[in-house]
Amino acid sequence: MTGPLTGRVALVTGGSRGVGRAVALRLARDGAAVAVNYRREAAAADEVVGEIVAAGGTARAYQASIDDALAVEQMVESIGADLGAVDLLVNNAGSASRGLDVATTTREEFESLMGVHALGPIRLIQLILPGMRKAAAAPGGRGDIVMISSNTTTSAPPNSAPYTMAKSAMETCMRTLAQEERSHGIHANIVAPGLIATDMGRRLVSATRGSDIGDLDESSPFGRVCRPEDVAGAVAFLASPDSGYVTGQRLVVDGGGAKAAIF
Repeated sequence: MTGPLTGRVALVTGGSRGVGRAVALRLARDGAAVAVNYRREAAAADEVVGEIVAAGGTARAYQASIDDALAVEQMVESIGADLGAVDLLVNNAGSASRGLDVATTTREEFESLMGVHALGPIRLIQLILPGMRKAAAAPGGRGDIVMISSNTTTSAPPNSAPYTMAKSAMETCMRTLAQEERSHGIHANIVAPGLIATDMGRRLVSATRGSDIGDLDESSPFGRVCRPEDVAGAVAFLASPDSGYVTGQRLVVDGGGAKAAIF
């Protein structure tokens, strides 16, 4: 496949399902070779890779838990050997908190969510930056780091602190990174969706409302809950030549004020 991302190597963490799957498919459709990271669901990751390859693209699956520093290091080495240096990183992997209030949330849960949503992604960025800087310095080259965050970092709803704190910490890192890496030709941006029609979104709606997520379409902006493809489109724009003068930005994808994302 050829397109605006032809010649680039993308890594999508949590790329086997939901938003990550949609992002991986979209970046491949736009021409990038895609490394599909997954934690446990090898079959789902292989399915994404198979769909990309069947359409004429290039993709491979790589197992690593983002909060496992050694596994992440080995993954980056393998991607470099197989596909080349990553010049487009989408930090999407994550997990939801248990929905408890601050008073009853354990220290272990705060630390776990911080590891998955902030400290793990930061270490991954550190490992990828040398190759990304070199790729961006080549004629016509650039680098992109996109974080999938949440609109809850600004609304801070009750019973969400471990999730919103970790996402907020990573957002701060991304804004700092945008300034530090601009001279190297690297863009750093944030995509912050609201509630998304994914498996996790469906579980949230079922648990909190006792209904199907589709029941919210009528009351949602534009007559539907946000789809993974909506988020993928935002990521594709931020990685495209059309965003050549865009960095350090937080693009909210919630229909202009949709319900909060999962936490």
